[in-house]
Amino acid sequence: METVEHKSNQKAKTQQQMNGAQAVVHSLLAEEVDLIFGYPGGAIMPVYDALYDYEDELNHILVRHEQGATHAAQGYARASGKVGVCIATSGPGATNLITGIADAQIDSTPMVCITGQVASPLLGTDAFQETDVIGISMPVTKWNYQVTRASEIPGALAKAFYIARTGKPGPVLVDITKDAQFEMLEFSYKPFKGMRSYVTCPTLNLSKVQQAAEIINSAKRPLVLFGQGVILSGAESQFQNFIEKAGLPSAWTIMGLSALDSDHYLNVGMLGMHGNYAPNKLTNACDVLIAVGMRFDDRVTGDLSRYAKQAKVIHLEIDPAEVDKNVKADVAILGDAKEALEALGQFVERQEHKEWLQEFRKLEFEEYSEVIMEELNPSQEELTMGEVIRSVNDHTEGKAIVVTDVGQHQMVSCRYAKFKQSRSLITSGGLGTMGFCLPAAIGAKFAQPLRDVIAVIGDGGFQMTIQELGTIFQTKIPVKIVVLNNEFLGMVRQWQELFFDKRYASTTMINPDFQKIVEGYDIKSKKVTEREQLNGAVKEMLDFEGAYFLEVMVGKENNVFPMIPTGASVSEIRLK
Repeated sequence: METVEHKSNQKAKTQQQMNGAQAVVHSLLAEEVDLIFGYPGGAIMPVYDALYDYEDELNHILVRHEQGATHAAQGYARASGKVGVCIATSGPGATNLITGIADAQIDSTPMVCITGQVASPLLGTDAFQETDVIGISMPVTKWNYQVTRASEIPGALAKAFYIARTGKPGPVLVDITKDAQFEMLEFSYKPFKGMRSYVTCPTLNLSKVQQAAEIINSAKRPLVLFGQGVILSGAESQFQNFIEKAGLPSAWTIMGLSALDSDHYLNVGMLGMHGNYAPNKLTNACDVLIAVGMRFDDRVTGDLSRYAKQAKVIHLEIDPAEVDKNVKADVAILGDAKEALEALGQFVERQEHKEWLQEFRKLEFEEYSEVIMEELNPSQEELTMGEVIRSVNDHTEGKAIVVTDVGQHQMVSCRYAKFKQSRSLITSGGLGTMGFCLPAAIGAKFAQPLRDVIAVIGDGGFQMTIQELGTIFQTKIPVKIVVLNNEFLGMVRQWQELFFDKRYASTTMINPDFQKIVEGYDIKSKKVTEREQLNGAVKEMLDFEGAYFLEVMVGKENNVFPMIPTGASVSEIRLK
């Protein structure tokens, strides 16, 4: 058998004879993949055998659960801007990927998942570890495909990477039968060029841009809402130039956080259920609403029947399906955010809107007095989540990547973490997946080895993927882990307190000794119970060269405010 010499910048291969499993590896190398996350098993074993010969070029990270592989691939993709890759066997291996795939789909994360499958003659026979992963994954993938012939492998993977990374990014899945992995083929890799039925990016309509500019130029109380689309298109500088020229107050979704410097004078804070008071309150007071790369999900809009009815809506979006889905747009600009913002920036007039911006400042002061001051500088003995995040800010100067799980700590982290550069906040936005953080932080650190990566996790979410401590132990990846332990499923408990008469049903956590567990994985750790210990412990964690686990005991019944109750209008946001 002829060997294949890999050249990372080589896009097309001359024909070589190899088996299907080797074709998988060479296809990954042709796509310049150098890192994959996975877990071996019977139906994918031929691919793992092929990987053995390319350990120097293709680093495989052995996770401890297939869900961990997907979240790690997500973290890698979100931190790097590249396609994340994960691999698993058939049956339970494949089904264990589904949560991470669904998470990647709703959060527009580019990911290629490769699964093994039973031999094609056994399909549909209920063979050992057989499941219809194509049928199962269809609702949560951008595209999926089952390979039953080795000759299909290069084309299927080329198409998979193309679809995953182009347009609105998302996850794809390629399922490969075991006999296809053994079958021989003449390997030749050609990058996928596209297909008529798939338009990656709509052509920018300049007349729509001019219409939008006219509306913005005549606005007295404009408000920008920006999401992850700014980050995905690499449009951060174009976005900043646009809002600065037109003097536009700008609020972010949690997926858009870090696209704009946290301390920028036009950054008016966080949208949504536990977002900042001013941008939520004034959404129903603006006269023009400009949405950039966001999809108007329910956590941002609250009661749709009472959402920004007074405003003209301009929506910049790459995906036509998102336009008019929840909020009717007066002007829709379809296309890539970078191109659209650059064009829009040329047509808008230079303005300041000082009086309008001052309204945000007044409400910001009100929120600070009622909520933020006590959260960051508490008078109570118990530590707050907010002061832990403030300490992290002080020691990282906004340069770290913060990865969060889901719950109260997520909202607190998003509210109080400060960022100076893009791709610095990684979280599960649309699906709200507990257990996301630890493996995602591992993936992010592999993507950005020179940046501090801090995983902020609740005691509940930590225990959902706690086994990935084993991945840290094996790889020695220096992730910093902060567990904010309130011995509750905090967000559920908060709702039980406020809306269910403090009937704390199944939200009290009887936790193990995390320090002992972490010690078993040879990870340096510390537990903080007193305020005087906090700053020193955070500094020690960040100064330490390897992985570090910091457990901070925080108030059991502290709540996250402001808050928009379910079914309420965004302007009905509560400060307490």
